[in-house]
Amino acid sequence: MRLFTSKPMAEETDMSGRNVIVTGAAPNSIGYETARILASWGATVVVTSIHDVELMENSLRKDLRIIGADEKKIKARRLDLCDVKSVNDFTMWYRKNYNDRLHVLVNNAGIHKNILNPRKKPPMTKDGFEIHWRTNFLGTFHLTSLLIPLLKQNGLESGDARIVNVTSHLHDRVKNKSMFGDYGDYHSWDAYGLSKLALIHFTFEIQRRFAEKYNLQSAAVHPGSVMTNLMQTQEYEGRIGYILNRICSALASVVLLRPVFGAQTSVMCASKYPLQGGKYYVRCETAESSGDTKDRDVSKLLWDNSDAWVKTLAGSSENEHQ
Repeated sequence: MRLFTSKPMAEETDMSGRNVIVTGAAPNSIGYETARILASWGATVVVTSIHDVELMENSLRKDLRIIGADEKKIKARRLDLCDVKSVNDFTMWYRKNYNDRLHVLVNNAGIHKNILNPRKKPPMTKDGFEIHWRTNFLGTFHLTSLLIPLLKQNGLESGDARIVNVTSHLHDRVKNKSMFGDYGDYHSWDAYGLSKLALIHFTFEIQRRFAEKYNLQSAAVHPGSVMTNLMQTQEYEGRIGYILNRICSALASVVLLRPVFGAQTSVMCASKYPLQGGKYYVRCETAESSGDTKDRDVSKLLWDNSDAWVKTLAGSSENEHQ
């Protein structure tokens, strides 16, 4: 029913003077639309992607020119959340080029593998992690931990800094115990949901640690079920596979939201003032996340374990951690 009714839209806000990072902003993505909207409202926006960085930047700048906005508000940079060096290099580049000014971090980048064949053997990263956990959660935690000092500093100076974590309603497929070793049979949808459950815990813990002292608000966002490049699967091969892929894509386009609508809750959480932090947002308003996300002890344990992992990373110097 929601597909055929009016969609909630973020209210336009003057973002002049605000510096924003949006990860995972390839064309036809929620991140792309988030960045485009925030830049059109006056924010200086750095976008990231693993592939086709120049294409992403040119496309966003063209969109801004079309509406008469300042195309120089957009700058693109490569970032691979599974690559320690890439994360370290990106944060060092950002600090150097933007004088440590950062007001909003939108952690939008993520993957969902084996959507149509979810019981395949777990895909692993080069450093030995299940790929959804490594990309969607650990990579995001690593990047955010390096940028939090900037956000705390600018939260104190401007009175308002934000971290927006794009999660999913699929977090309710799994339980907290699965984050600490009780995995059960592998299912890619559960692995994806587990990474998003961890992001919600991360969001709530950020709020508890930094909101009152540093004016750093955090929000977890479920964007809705959106037709993006994340959903453009190529599970089947050959001529029959081509036909099946086209059919699946056509059906998905009927029942899934367009990216511009999926971006609205992220945009609202990045721009609305004041924002009620430490909450889970759906359709531009607060909603209830699963009961497991309310366990503060789990949130703290997950933070401590993840922070300990970040401190062991090869190539991460003491100065970078500080």
